[in-house]
Amino acid sequence: MFSFDDRFKGYSVKSLQKDLVSGLIVGIVAIPLGMAFAIASGVKPEYGLYTVIVAGILISLFGGSKFQIGGPTGAFIPILFAIVMQYGYENLLIAGFMAGVLLFLMGLFKLGGLIKFIPRPVTIGFTTGIAITIFTGQIANFLGLTGLEKHESFIMNMKEIAVHLGGMNGYSILTAGICLAVILLAPRWLPKVPGSLLGLLISTLLAMLLYPDQVATIGTAYGEIPNRLPSLAFPTITWQSIQHMIKPALVIALLGGIESLLSAVVADGMTGTRHHSNRELMGQGIANMVTPLFGGIPATGAIARTATNIKSGAVSPLSGVIHGVVVLLVLFILAPYASSIPLASMAPILMVVAWNMSERKAFAHVLRTRTADSLVLLITFLLTIFTDLTTAVEVGLVASAILFVKNMSELLRTSKVLPDHDQKGERVSSRVIHEQHNCPQVSIHTVEGALFFGAAAQFEQRLAEELKEQPKVLILRMNHVLYMDTTGEANFAAIVKQVRKQGGTVLISEMRLQPEQMLRKTGLAASLGEEHFFDKTGEAISYALTKLNRHQCLGCPIRAFRECEHLSDPNHAVTPHTDKKAAPSGARSQTVC
Repeated sequence: MFSFDDRFKGYSVKSLQKDLVSGLIVGIVAIPLGMAFAIASGVKPEYGLYTVIVAGILISLFGGSKFQIGGPTGAFIPILFAIVMQYGYENLLIAGFMAGVLLFLMGLFKLGGLIKFIPRPVTIGFTTGIAITIFTGQIANFLGLTGLEKHESFIMNMKEIAVHLGGMNGYSILTAGICLAVILLAPRWLPKVPGSLLGLLISTLLAMLLYPDQVATIGTAYGEIPNRLPSLAFPTITWQSIQHMIKPALVIALLGGIESLLSAVVADGMTGTRHHSNRELMGQGIANMVTPLFGGIPATGAIARTATNIKSGAVSPLSGVIHGVVVLLVLFILAPYASSIPLASMAPILMVVAWNMSERKAFAHVLRTRTADSLVLLITFLLTIFTDLTTAVEVGLVASAILFVKNMSELLRTSKVLPDHDQKGERVSSRVIHEQHNCPQVSIHTVEGALFFGAAAQFEQRLAEELKEQPKVLILRMNHVLYMDTTGEANFAAIVKQVRKQGGTVLISEMRLQPEQMLRKTGLAASLGEEHFFDKTGEAISYALTKLNRHQCLGCPIRAFRECEHLSDPNHAVTPHTDKKAAPSGARSQTVC
């Protein structure tokens, strides 16, 4: 299952050199981000480093993408912070482990492809909402505000900031401003140096040299960072804790799956490769089951770091392993110095991350369409900010489903048409007929759209109105019906029953494969009879006319009464509908005279 041959095919010493360089660069980029994501999630900064090391190595080894870089990400911040606030850090580890199990099972049962069915307005909505939450969550550290009480509620946190605005620290603002300026200018002047790391180093050094005791640091807020990995410890999981944490675990697994596969798709687009979605989920699952044993937080594929990995020349998953080893070595050697990093230096890093992940262009594009997708987008976005991600995704998906059903049901069309066929009876061009041209004996209707639960009742109601005229033959032209479910079949059967009750016959022409298979599975096709299915509507009309005597044809507007006479000729053969692919064994073409 976890064959690496395809990912290391043609590997050479030169490939190793490229992986070493890219792994070193991405490892350096991951250090400040790992600590920043952990702090923003409400846990100690070292837990973010542990996650980068353990999850980063395992995701690269067992995942389904050659270039995926895993670790803590900004998308998880609001979820993890809410879990820590409500349940505590220990329960966060349990939720992370359970999410790993769920991700592994999703991959094992090949559910990777299902995530693509989540509507894009939902993913854009909650991603932008998360970005807003991250950005606003760093305002306090940027301004150097102290004494704030942390809340799960976005509004309450904004109130806390407003109340404490008078306590702004000029040194913190200066430190954060320097870091932000370096991050923004570094790509222009030093494109090969990670801007976040450079900004962190310069602002920290200036703060230590010029005003060492004027700003809050990692050390003053969280204590010193240990220069070692913690001992392996399995979280205590009970049936009660499983019941308690299953909902947070589901949210972590869902978001982790979405983020990792999106990142893998981005990597595919940049390299022309193809990832294995189910193996990627299993790799993510393994990483998230092991990481909590070292005190790490949930991890997933990181789009920005994966892109950096590719741009730096990565050749194989080994670059991701090297990136984790680089962070491990830095932890062993430089951990004590990290305690001097000002919290104000971490704030701009997360603010830039939030800005980059905000999907602002896609958000504006969907909003400008002023469609049902715009409504779903706004609902998901606002609920992500003002409630939580779980509620936002649930409501967004339900709203998408309801609006989809509504839109699909509105596409259903049934129109009564006047047949106009050539001498061979093979072509039918339809036009809506006027009431004064109504044919009392043969009623032909073209059906368009999907016959499913959202539109089936509408279909039955429209045809029931037409059947008040009690035609002898009802021809249903079905070439524009691509899908039928059991509800649609039931309403379809009700129409057939009503026509038969009035002494009439139902003929079906040009039916597509899926709807016909549905009728065969339910037995309605057998009840109608194979002779009542036709490949061409012209043939159905011909068959209908043979069932009517000349007296019944009087007054019929079907073109040229002599054609009725011609079609009544016993030597005129008509070929009913047969579908070689869909017809059951034993079915054969018949001739009706």
